[in-house]
Amino acid sequence: MAFANSAVSDIIATTIQSRSGELADDFTNNNALIRRLKRKGNVRPVTGGNLIFEEIAYTDSSMINVNSYSGYEVLNIAPNSPISAAQYSLTQYAGAVSISGLEILQNSGKEALIDLLDGRMKVTEGQLMNRMDYDCYQDGTGNSSKNITGLAAAIPDDPTTGTYGGISRGSFNFWRSQLFDASSDGGATTSAANIQQYMTSLALKCVRGSDKPDLFVMDANFYAFYVNSLQAQQIIMSKDGSGSAGAGFGPELKFYGGGMAADVIMGGGISGAVSSTQSTSGATANHCWAINTNYFFYRPHKDRNFVPIGGERQSVNQDAVVKLIGWAGNLTSSGPQFCGVLIP
Repeated sequence: MAFANSAVSDIIATTIQSRSGELADDFTNNNALIRRLKRKGNVRPVTGGNLIFEEIAYTDSSMINVNSYSGYEVLNIAPNSPISAAQYSLTQYAGAVSISGLEILQNSGKEALIDLLDGRMKVTEGQLMNRMDYDCYQDGTGNSSKNITGLAAAIPDDPTTGTYGGISRGSFNFWRSQLFDASSDGGATTSAANIQQYMTSLALKCVRGSDKPDLFVMDANFYAFYVNSLQAQQIIMSKDGSGSAGAGFGPELKFYGGGMAADVIMGGGISGAVSSTQSTSGATANHCWAINTNYFFYRPHKDRNFVPIGGERQSVNQDAVVKLIGWAGNLTSSGPQFCGVLIP
């Protein structure tokens, strides 16, 4: 089937291809949590398979064989330390860039056509990044459970129920994240006057030996409370732009409490409240997550990390061409019990 401009396929392909690597990096910089995981080296590409696995070792009280003994006493040598794995789906996302034959004719100069495609690429990139940024804070059940399994699933408001990573929290207590409900646990809703106290209480719930939260991710409301709580103090932040402040998240503040230090960053911002249409980005309103990033991972598929999907798609009854940009992977955890959430 003849197209208005036979060269358009190559122009579309090269324009999108040249931007695919930039888009992958832009997404990690567009989301405060993913940027931190990237900086820490917790980006682990998936190479294949129908599921993403995170190996875990846990304690089953019925199998514990450690004990003191004396002399020739018989020792318990029953198998111990069960090893299993949490499993996560390989979610898929795509955005489309299209151009009609009329638009090609109207932008017949190569530079004009590239400018048009470049503009549409930026729109598609923004929509794709905003959608995925939104989903990183949700529970993965949206769009018929085809979305990223985000923080609302890993660190839910009610950690005693539900299944995460294929493991039932009701059956396995070790898989439950921590919760600090400001109203019931603190006696008053979260404010600038009490947020530091509540953050300390939440963080201490997440400690096991050297395991402790090293990152607080907040929505704009809670972040404002934290900033206001520091007004009478010296604010400690990243100066060289190497942290989240360098990407517009912040400034990247620090939290010192409960014998630990952690970064404090804001997820979202101008979008305000999360959109029910999932067209805007940002953290869920009035939430603060305490995260131990040793147990959180960004797992894009090595062959589908914001890259073109297949060739151009040309309608049999329309004078138009469509090109898809795709991503596959998920956000995973091997230890949600070392993380927690502060709710109003």
